Amino acid sequence: MSNESLVVVCVSGGMDSALTAALAVRDHRVAFLHGNYGQRTESKELACFHALADHYAAESRLVVDFSDLRQIGGSSLTDARVPVREGEPVEGVVPTSYVPFRNAHILAAAVSWGEVLGAVAVYVGAVWEDSSGYPDCRPEFYRAFEEAARLGTRPETSLRIVTPLIDLSKAEIVRRGLRLGVPLEKTWSCYQAEDRACGACESCRLRLRGFREAGSTDPLPYRAPTPA
Repeated sequence: MSNESLVVVCVSGGMDSALTAALAVRDHRVAFLHGNYGQRTESKELACFHALADHYAAESRLVVDFSDLRQIGGSSLTDARVPVREGEPVEGVVPTSYVPFRNAHILAAAVSWGEVLGAVAVYVGAVWEDSSGYPDCRPEFYRAFEEAARLGTRPETSLRIVTPLIDLSKAEIVRRGLRLGVPLEKTWSCYQAEDRACGACESCRLRLRGFREAGSTDPLPYRAPTPA
């Protein structure tokens, strides 16, 4: 595809979606989409989204309201009564931070917008190999959603679902991000704090481990002490 083609990039404001944006912008014009769903760190993630959209000169940006996910609940990210799990992810266990079918909502909005914009793909920074085990981050989920988008859009619409990080470890994501000059200081991963990252939740632990294994230092401020 030529660099004249447009893609929609789903940008949460985290490290994975920032690298995905950096990869997309090398070959395409980009439109950035973000979802607010009543998560604990909604304001911080939104600020990071706009900072990344500015950095990558996104020609369009869209913030979608998924506040119904907070009303539905079922996640420690959207229900204050459910504590955020701290520590390393447990293999084979879906964590409390899983927001039921969230990624389907975000993809549906991205496909709708992409069809209107004439986009050729939707880029998503999903990670499976080294993630917290969210079921809606599995490669087969994205393949199935691409087929659903094909069946549910106009005949002339052709939108691929691209997941360039799906098989990467966090260390590989950090290394690639540093190599491509991704502004990692403008990203946020913590599930439960917006000023200084907690360093204890599963997402912080994965991020810190990624930087450690990549032989680099995370530029984000953390509440001391952070795990070794």
